[in-house]
Amino acid sequence: MQVFAVCAPGAPAEEIELPTPELTGKQILIQVTHSGVCHSDVHLQEGAFDLGSAGELTFAAMGGKYPAVFGHEIVGTIAAAGPEASLQPGDTQYIVFPWIGCGECQACQEDRENYCPRGRNLGTMDIHGGFAREVLVPDEKYLIELGDLDPAWGATLACSGVTSYSAVNKVLPRGDDDIVAVIGAGGVGLMAVAMLKALGHKQIAVVDVSDENLESAKGLGATITFNSKASNPLEGFLAATGKKVAAVIDFVNNGGTSSLALGALQKGGKLVSVGLFGGEHTYPTAMLALQVFTIEGNFVGSLPELKALVELAKTKDLPVLPIAERPLDADNLNAALQDLAAGKSRGRTVLTA
Repeated sequence: MQVFAVCAPGAPAEEIELPTPELTGKQILIQVTHSGVCHSDVHLQEGAFDLGSAGELTFAAMGGKYPAVFGHEIVGTIAAAGPEASLQPGDTQYIVFPWIGCGECQACQEDRENYCPRGRNLGTMDIHGGFAREVLVPDEKYLIELGDLDPAWGATLACSGVTSYSAVNKVLPRGDDDIVAVIGAGGVGLMAVAMLKALGHKQIAVVDVSDENLESAKGLGATITFNSKASNPLEGFLAATGKKVAAVIDFVNNGGTSSLALGALQKGGKLVSVGLFGGEHTYPTAMLALQVFTIEGNFVGSLPELKALVELAKTKDLPVLPIAERPLDADNLNAALQDLAAGKSRGRTVLTA
Protein backbone atom coordinates (compact mmCIF):
# COMPACT_ATOMS: atom_id res chain seq x y z
CA MET A 1 0.00 0.00 0.00
CA GLN A 2 1.10 3.57 -0.67
CA VAL A 3 2.31 5.55 2.36
CA PHE A 4 4.18 8.81 2.99
CA ALA A 5 6.92 7.80 5.39
CA VAL A 6 9.75 9.46 7.31
CA CYS A 7 12.76 7.17 6.94
CA ALA A 8 15.16 8.86 9.41
CA PRO A 9 15.05 11.57 12.12
CA GLY A 10 14.64 14.98 10.51
CA ALA A 11 14.09 13.57 7.01
CA PRO A 12 11.17 14.77 4.88
CA ALA A 13 8.31 12.40 4.19
CA GLU A 14 8.60 10.41 1.00
CA GLU A 15 6.26 8.13 -0.91
CA ILE A 16 7.02 4.43 -0.50
CA GLU A 17 5.16 1.15 -0.91
CA LEU A 18 4.52 -1.23 1.98
CA PRO A 19 2.84 -4.65 1.84
CA THR A 20 -0.93 -4.57 2.31
CA PRO A 21 -1.61 -6.45 5.55
CA GLU A 22 -3.66 -9.65 5.68
CA LEU A 23 -6.50 -8.97 8.10
CA THR A 24 -7.30 -11.13 11.10
CA GLY A 25 -9.96 -11.02 13.83
CA LYS A 26 -11.77 -7.67 13.94
CA GLN A 27 -9.05 -5.71 12.16
CA ILE A 28 -10.17 -3.08 9.67
CA LEU A 29 -8.33 -1.62 6.70
CA ILE A 30 -9.41 2.01 6.30
CA GLN A 31 -9.16 3.83 3.00
CA VAL A 32 -8.06 7.28 4.11
CA THR A 33 -10.13 10.21 2.84
CA HIS A 34 -8.92 12.87 5.30
CA SER A 35 -5.77 13.05 7.42
CA GLY A 36 -5.07 15.99 9.73
CA VAL A 37 -1.59 17.38 10.39
CA CYS A 38 -0.77 18.01 14.06
CA HIS A 39 2.14 19.75 15.79
CA SER A 40 3.00 16.38 17.36
CA ASP A 41 3.79 15.20 13.83
CA VAL A 42 6.44 17.93 13.65
CA HIS A 43 8.13 16.67 16.82
CA LEU A 44 7.93 13.09 15.55
CA GLN A 45 9.43 14.03 12.19
CA GLU A 46 12.23 15.84 14.02
CA GLY A 47 12.79 12.62 15.95
CA ALA A 48 12.63 13.85 19.57
CA PHE A 49 10.78 15.81 22.24
CA ASP A 50 12.60 18.46 24.30
CA LEU A 51 12.73 17.56 28.00
CA GLY A 52 14.64 20.62 29.19
CA SER A 53 17.54 19.78 31.50
CA ALA A 54 16.56 16.09 31.28
CA GLY A 55 17.68 16.04 27.64
CA GLU A 56 15.30 14.69 25.04
CA LEU A 57 12.92 11.81 24.43
CA THR A 58 13.66 10.29 21.05
CA PHE A 59 11.18 8.59 18.78
CA ALA A 60 13.31 5.42 18.97
CA ALA A 61 13.23 5.50 22.79
CA MET A 62 9.44 5.68 22.59
CA GLY A 63 9.45 2.41 20.68
CA GLY A 64 9.19 3.94 17.22
CA LYS A 65 10.77 2.37 14.15
CA TYR A 66 11.71 3.68 10.71
CA PRO A 67 10.33 3.99 8.12
CA ALA A 68 7.61 5.68 10.19
CA VAL A 69 4.19 6.72 8.92
CA PHE A 70 2.82 9.51 11.10
CA GLY A 71 -0.65 11.05 11.12
CA HIS A 72 -3.29 10.36 13.75
CA GLU A 73 -6.30 12.48 12.73
CA ILE A 74 -7.98 10.08 10.35
CA VAL A 75 -11.32 9.82 8.58
CA GLY A 76 -12.01 7.21 5.95
CA THR A 77 -14.14 4.39 4.64
CA ILE A 78 -13.74 0.66 5.17
CA ALA A 79 -11.69 -0.93 2.40
CA ALA A 80 -11.55 -4.42 3.95
CA ALA A 81 -12.57 -6.12 7.20
CA GLY A 82 -11.25 -9.06 9.17
CA PRO A 83 -13.23 -12.32 9.35
CA GLU A 84 -14.69 -11.54 12.80
CA ALA A 85 -15.65 -7.91 12.11
CA SER A 86 -19.30 -6.90 11.96
CA LEU A 87 -18.57 -3.73 9.98
CA GLN A 88 -18.08 -4.23 6.25
CA PRO A 89 -16.73 -2.21 3.29
CA GLY A 90 -18.94 0.60 2.04
CA ASP A 91 -19.34 4.36 1.65
CA THR A 92 -19.86 5.13 5.34
CA GLN A 93 -17.14 7.40 6.71
CA TYR A 94 -15.63 6.82 10.13
CA ILE A 95 -13.44 8.80 12.52
CA VAL A 96 -10.58 6.60 13.73
CA PHE A 97 -9.67 6.66 17.43
CA PRO A 98 -5.84 6.47 17.35
CA TRP A 99 -4.85 6.36 21.05
CA ILE A 100 -4.74 2.58 21.32
CA GLY A 101 -3.39 0.75 24.36
CA CYS A 102 -2.16 -2.76 25.05
CA GLY A 103 -5.67 -3.95 25.93
CA GLU A 104 -4.52 -5.74 29.07
CA CYS A 105 -3.44 -3.23 31.73
CA GLN A 106 -5.69 -1.58 34.33
CA ALA A 107 -5.92 1.65 32.33
CA CYS A 108 -7.09 -0.22 29.23
CA GLN A 109 -9.61 -2.22 31.23
CA GLU A 110 -11.05 1.10 32.49
CA ASP A 111 -11.34 2.55 28.96
CA ARG A 112 -8.40 4.89 29.59
CA GLU A 113 -6.19 3.59 26.78
CA ASN A 114 -4.50 6.97 26.47
CA TYR A 115 -2.98 6.25 29.93
CA CYS A 116 -1.58 2.87 28.85
CA PRO A 117 2.17 2.54 29.61
CA ARG A 118 2.56 0.28 26.56
CA GLY A 119 0.49 2.31 24.11
CA ARG A 120 0.35 1.34 20.44
CA ASN A 121 -0.96 4.66 19.19
CA LEU A 122 -1.66 4.96 15.48
CA GLY A 123 0.78 7.24 13.74
CA THR A 124 2.95 7.97 16.76
CA MET A 125 4.47 4.59 17.62
CA ASP A 126 5.19 1.47 15.60
CA ILE A 127 1.66 1.22 14.11
CA HIS A 128 1.57 3.17 10.86
CA GLY A 129 -0.72 6.17 10.76
CA GLY A 130 -2.88 8.20 8.43
CA PHE A 131 -0.34 9.80 6.10
CA ALA A 132 -1.14 6.98 3.70
CA ARG A 133 -3.75 5.79 1.25
CA GLU A 134 -4.77 3.04 3.67
CA VAL A 135 -4.31 2.45 7.39
CA LEU A 136 -4.73 -0.71 9.48
CA VAL A 137 -6.95 -0.32 12.56
CA PRO A 138 -6.49 -3.13 15.13
CA ASP A 139 -10.20 -3.43 16.01
CA GLU A 140 -13.49 -2.13 14.65
CA LYS A 141 -14.35 -0.72 18.10
CA TYR A 142 -12.00 2.18 17.35
CA LEU A 143 -14.26 3.45 14.54
CA ILE A 144 -16.87 6.14 15.20
CA GLU A 145 -19.40 6.89 12.50
CA LEU A 146 -18.91 10.39 11.10
CA GLY A 147 -22.55 11.00 10.24
CA ASP A 148 -23.29 14.44 8.78
CA LEU A 149 -20.17 16.11 10.21
CA ASP A 150 -17.76 17.71 7.78
CA PRO A 151 -15.06 15.04 7.31
CA ALA A 152 -12.14 17.50 7.41
CA TRP A 153 -13.34 18.85 10.73
CA GLY A 154 -14.26 15.37 11.93
CA ALA A 155 -10.69 14.23 11.39
CA THR A 156 -9.40 16.92 13.75
CA LEU A 157 -11.73 15.70 16.52
CA ALA A 158 -9.55 12.59 16.92
CA CYS A 159 -6.66 14.68 18.31
CA SER A 160 -7.11 18.41 18.71
CA GLY A 161 -10.80 17.94 19.45
CA VAL A 162 -10.55 15.18 22.03
CA THR A 163 -7.42 16.73 23.55
CA SER A 164 -9.16 20.06 24.14
CA TYR A 165 -12.36 18.31 25.29
CA SER A 166 -10.46 16.22 27.84
CA ALA A 167 -8.42 19.21 29.05
CA VAL A 168 -11.47 21.46 29.39
CA ASN A 169 -13.29 18.80 31.40
CA LYS A 170 -10.35 18.78 33.82
CA VAL A 171 -11.00 22.43 34.76
CA LEU A 172 -14.80 22.64 34.58
CA PRO A 173 -17.23 23.34 36.11
CA ARG A 174 -16.31 26.82 37.39
CA GLY A 175 -18.31 29.76 38.65
CA ASP A 176 -19.51 32.48 36.30
CA ASP A 177 -16.91 34.95 37.63
CA ASP A 178 -13.99 32.49 37.45
CA ILE A 179 -11.55 33.08 34.63
CA VAL A 180 -10.24 30.07 32.74
CA ALA A 181 -7.16 30.95 30.70
CA VAL A 182 -6.00 29.21 27.53
CA ILE A 183 -2.34 29.65 26.60
CA GLY A 184 -1.66 29.06 22.91
CA ALA A 185 -4.28 29.87 20.28
CA GLY A 186 -3.16 27.42 17.63
CA GLY A 187 -5.50 24.73 16.37
CA VAL A 188 -5.87 22.85 19.66
CA GLY A 189 -6.07 25.97 21.81
CA LEU A 190 -8.75 27.48 19.59
CA MET A 191 -10.70 24.24 19.85
CA ALA A 192 -10.53 24.55 23.65
CA VAL A 193 -11.88 28.09 23.47
CA ALA A 194 -14.77 26.84 21.35
CA MET A 195 -15.34 23.97 23.78
CA LEU A 196 -15.38 26.24 26.84
CA LYS A 197 -17.92 28.46 25.10
CA ALA A 198 -20.08 25.49 24.03
CA LEU A 199 -20.06 24.06 27.56
CA GLY A 200 -21.30 27.36 28.95
CA HIS A 201 -18.24 28.92 30.58
CA LYS A 202 -18.45 32.72 30.76
CA GLN A 203 -14.95 34.13 31.38
CA ILE A 204 -12.34 32.87 28.87
CA ALA A 205 -8.90 34.51 28.65
CA VAL A 206 -6.56 33.62 25.77
CA VAL A 207 -2.80 34.21 25.60
CA ASP A 208 -0.76 34.03 22.40
CA VAL A 209 2.06 35.82 20.59
CA SER A 210 0.01 36.34 17.43
CA ASP A 211 -2.62 39.09 17.16
CA GLU A 212 -4.18 37.15 14.28
CA ASN A 213 -4.61 34.08 16.48
CA LEU A 214 -6.07 36.24 19.25
CA GLU A 215 -8.63 37.68 16.82
CA SER A 216 -9.61 34.11 15.90
CA ALA A 217 -10.00 33.35 19.61
CA LYS A 218 -12.35 36.32 20.04
CA GLY A 219 -14.50 34.99 17.24
CA LEU A 220 -14.79 31.65 19.04
CA GLY A 221 -15.77 33.07 22.42
CA ALA A 222 -12.71 34.56 24.17
CA THR A 223 -13.71 37.43 26.47
CA ILE A 224 -10.12 38.56 27.27
CA THR A 225 -7.07 38.35 24.99
CA PHE A 226 -3.44 39.13 25.72
CA ASN A 227 -0.32 39.15 23.53
CA SER A 228 2.49 37.78 25.69
CA LYS A 229 5.25 39.48 23.69
CA ALA A 230 5.02 42.17 26.37
CA SER A 231 8.18 43.03 28.34
CA ASN A 232 6.64 41.65 31.54
CA PRO A 233 4.11 38.97 30.43
CA LEU A 234 2.79 38.12 33.89
CA GLU A 235 2.24 41.76 34.89
CA GLY A 236 0.58 42.50 31.56
CA PHE A 237 -1.64 39.43 31.70
CA LEU A 238 -2.87 40.20 35.22
CA ALA A 239 -3.58 43.76 34.12
CA ALA A 240 -5.67 42.39 31.25
CA THR A 241 -7.64 40.01 33.47
CA GLY A 242 -7.94 42.36 36.46
CA LYS A 243 -7.35 39.47 38.87
CA LYS A 244 -5.75 36.05 39.14
CA VAL A 245 -7.35 33.19 37.27
CA ALA A 246 -9.03 30.01 38.49
CA ALA A 247 -7.45 27.67 35.94
CA VAL A 248 -5.01 27.61 33.04
CA ILE A 249 -4.84 25.17 30.15
CA ASP A 250 -1.37 25.46 28.62
CA PHE A 251 -1.25 24.26 25.01
CA VAL A 252 2.34 25.51 24.58
CA ASN A 253 3.80 24.19 27.84
CA ASN A 254 7.36 25.46 27.69
CA GLY A 255 9.37 27.05 30.48
CA GLY A 256 8.02 30.53 29.86
CA THR A 257 4.35 29.66 29.53
CA SER A 258 4.32 27.33 32.54
CA SER A 259 5.89 30.06 34.69
CA LEU A 260 3.30 32.55 33.43
CA ALA A 261 0.51 30.08 34.20
CA LEU A 262 1.64 29.38 37.76
CA GLY A 263 2.20 33.06 38.46
CA ALA A 264 -1.31 33.89 37.27
CA LEU A 265 -3.17 31.24 39.28
CA GLN A 266 -5.30 32.20 42.26
CA LYS A 267 -5.09 30.20 45.47
CA GLY A 268 -6.47 26.73 44.85
CA GLY A 269 -6.02 27.17 41.10
CA LYS A 270 -5.33 24.43 38.59
CA LEU A 271 -2.85 24.16 35.72
CA VAL A 272 -3.48 21.58 33.01
CA SER A 273 -0.31 21.00 30.97
CA VAL A 274 -0.98 19.88 27.41
CA GLY A 275 1.61 21.21 24.94
CA LEU A 276 4.82 19.44 23.97
CA PHE A 277 7.01 22.41 23.09
CA GLY A 278 9.54 21.44 25.74
CA GLY A 279 11.30 22.91 28.76
CA GLU A 280 10.56 22.60 32.45
CA HIS A 281 8.63 24.22 35.29
CA THR A 282 10.52 26.75 37.42
CA TYR A 283 8.55 27.70 40.51
CA PRO A 284 9.17 27.84 44.28
CA THR A 285 8.17 24.49 45.73
CA ALA A 286 6.92 26.02 48.99
CA MET A 287 4.48 28.19 47.04
CA LEU A 288 2.93 25.13 45.43
CA ALA A 289 1.91 23.98 48.90
CA LEU A 290 0.99 27.41 50.26
CA GLN A 291 -1.15 28.22 47.23
CA VAL A 292 -2.61 24.66 47.10
CA PHE A 293 -2.12 24.48 43.34
CA THR A 294 -2.96 21.44 41.26
CA ILE A 295 -0.82 20.60 38.22
CA GLU A 296 -2.23 17.88 35.97
CA GLY A 297 -0.98 16.55 32.66
CA ASN A 298 -3.30 15.89 29.75
CA PHE A 299 -2.42 13.47 26.95
CA VAL A 300 -5.12 13.46 24.25
CA GLY A 301 -8.30 11.70 25.46
CA SER A 302 -10.04 8.36 25.85
CA LEU A 303 -12.32 6.48 23.46
CA PRO A 304 -15.43 7.31 25.56
CA GLU A 305 -14.39 10.98 25.52
CA LEU A 306 -14.06 10.98 21.72
CA LYS A 307 -17.47 9.33 21.37
CA ALA A 308 -18.98 11.94 23.71
CA LEU A 309 -17.30 14.74 21.74
CA VAL A 310 -18.60 13.42 18.41
CA GLU A 311 -22.13 13.30 19.86
CA LEU A 312 -21.66 16.84 21.19
CA ALA A 313 -20.57 17.97 17.73
CA LYS A 314 -23.62 16.29 16.17
CA THR A 315 -26.10 17.84 18.59
CA LYS A 316 -24.61 21.28 19.31
CA ASP A 317 -23.50 24.02 16.97
CA LEU A 318 -19.83 23.90 17.84
CA PRO A 319 -17.76 26.56 16.09
CA VAL A 320 -15.64 25.05 13.33
CA LEU A 321 -11.99 26.11 13.33
CA PRO A 322 -10.32 27.46 10.21
CA ILE A 323 -9.24 24.41 8.18
CA ALA A 324 -6.93 24.45 5.16
CA GLU A 325 -7.37 21.42 2.91
CA ARG A 326 -4.55 20.19 0.68
CA PRO A 327 -4.24 17.06 -1.47
CA LEU A 328 -2.72 14.07 0.33
CA ASP A 329 0.77 13.66 -1.09
CA ALA A 330 4.37 13.93 0.09
CA ASP A 331 4.89 17.53 -1.08
CA ASN A 332 1.82 18.87 0.68
CA LEU A 333 2.57 16.88 3.82
CA ASN A 334 6.11 18.29 4.00
CA ALA A 335 4.85 21.82 3.33
CA ALA A 336 2.26 21.49 6.11
CA LEU A 337 4.89 20.23 8.56
CA GLN A 338 7.23 23.10 7.64
CA ASP A 339 4.44 25.67 8.12
CA LEU A 340 3.64 24.26 11.56
CA ALA A 341 7.30 24.24 12.59
CA ALA A 342 7.66 27.87 11.45
CA GLY A 343 4.47 29.00 13.21
CA LYS A 344 2.82 29.93 9.91
CA SER A 345 -0.19 27.65 10.18
CA ARG A 346 -3.55 29.11 11.26
CA GLY A 347 -6.16 26.68 12.53
CA ARG A 348 -5.66 23.14 11.20
CA THR A 349 -4.40 21.58 7.96
CA VAL A 350 -6.12 18.46 6.66
CA LEU A 351 -4.80 16.42 3.75
CA THR A 352 -7.51 14.97 1.53
CA ALA A 353 -7.39 11.97 -0.79
